[in-house]
Amino acid sequence: MAGAIASRMSFSSLKRKQPKTFTVRIVTMDAEMEFNCEVKKQILDEKIYCPPEASVLLASYAVQAKYGDYDPSVHKRGFLAQEELLPKRVINLYQMTPEMWEERITAWYAEHRGRARDEAEMEYLKIAQDLEMYGVNYFAIRNKKGTELLLGVDALGLHIYEPENRLTPKISFPWNEIRNISYSDKEFTIKPLDKKIDVFKFNSLKLRVNKLILQLCIGNHDLFMRRRKADSLEVQQMKAQAREEKARKQMERQRLAREKQMREEAERTRDELERRLLQMKEEATMANEALMRSEETADLLAEKAQITEEEAKLLAQKAAEAEQEMQRIKATAIRTEEEKRLMEQKVLEAEVLALKMAEESERRAKEADQLKQDLQEAREAERRAKQKLLEITTKPTYPPLNPIPAPLPPDIPSFNLIGDSLSFDFKDTDMKRLSMEIEKEKVEYMEKSKHLQEQLNELKTEIEALKLKERETALDILHNENSDRGGTSSKHNTIKKPQAQGRRPICI
Repeated sequence: MAGAIASRMSFSSLKRKQPKTFTVRIVTMDAEMEFNCEVKKQILDEKIYCPPEASVLLASYAVQAKYGDYDPSVHKRGFLAQEELLPKRVINLYQMTPEMWEERITAWYAEHRGRARDEAEMEYLKIAQDLEMYGVNYFAIRNKKGTELLLGVDALGLHIYEPENRLTPKISFPWNEIRNISYSDKEFTIKPLDKKIDVFKFNSLKLRVNKLILQLCIGNHDLFMRRRKADSLEVQQMKAQAREEKARKQMERQRLAREKQMREEAERTRDELERRLLQMKEEATMANEALMRSEETADLLAEKAQITEEEAKLLAQKAAEAEQEMQRIKATAIRTEEEKRLMEQKVLEAEVLALKMAEESERRAKEADQLKQDLQEAREAERRAKQKLLEITTKPTYPPLNPIPAPLPPDIPSFNLIGDSLSFDFKDTDMKRLSMEIEKEKVEYMEKSKHLQEQLNELKTEIEALKLKERETALDILHNENSDRGGTSSKHNTIKKPQAQGRRPICI
């Protein structure tokens, strides 16, 4: 474009030049995956600044999208060793080994159990879009004083940055506060709606990027305005189809989860029955061994009792013979005194021997009685062991190891869309309904963001002691300063918040 030709367009005129109808592009799964991979690549290449704690959370969602639910038996220590999940800046900033980073990523990865791949990728994008540099296109410019600055164009508006600070803009122009943007040759002019605010003028360093800047402004402003209008018939139909598909996927996930739970219960029941069967086999083996020991003991006691009884009979017979010999000696008449004395001595010895033999016989008889009693007790123990073995072998059989899962309950809600009830007359009621839906989504998002921020703060506190201060980059220092000042509110919250009126921008 020649330098003499001036280009000046307001947003109202731009809207008139747009076609009255537009085609809604359906993003396929492959395109969404490609976009997600591009965002991940920009974060890892540090083209988008990401705080260390947020990079760990993003890495956990990336692992969930790739590997599915966490399983300790499959995802063992070291399974992320070959994965590139964190920016090198974050790894070099802390005295932490790869194992320590993997431990923290895995801890959050385990909390994402039950999320499908597309849900994990969507959560990744939701977190990434809150990063300060996400979605911002930077262009080198100069203000009217010749100071070199950066122009940032994103979905919220236009932002002016200092070259060394791409995180915090010095001044911002939200789309709903801009009346028009124009350029002539290299000079751009931003006119706010509030006439009390000064017009901001700047020059781009390259003439060929002027048209690109203007096109980005037109496209982002058009999307900004379109988000604040009631949905068209085609968009409403697509949203209805998306809700129906989401409900169908939710029902499918519930069904799969229920089947998985029933299968796990069946496996636990089978394992329990196998354990009980093994325990019964062990008890039967022990009972058989006890029975065999009892039989051996009974046989030994019976043999010992028989031997003792024979010894007692033999001693009794010897005692009787001694008694007979004593009687025979007494009956023999010994005439002489010497013979009489000898005879008396022999008689005394015979009596002592007979007494000892009688005592030994009595002791043997008692021992035989005791052995008989022990034999009776051994046979009683044998009888009890046989009875216990009989009880174990005659127990009722258990149910089959693989029970047939019960059919799914018929009370699962069905999701039917009633197309006749849709109304496409965009009146006040539609705007109120749209506002209520936006407010509801905002509340849900804020609650989730609060919980997420608490988790991020916990991780930040945990690894703060391992940080190497001398390795902090300029963006790290700027981010920490913003956090110490209370942090900047989510840049997406400004879409639904009214901008303050009567505010004059800082002169750059």
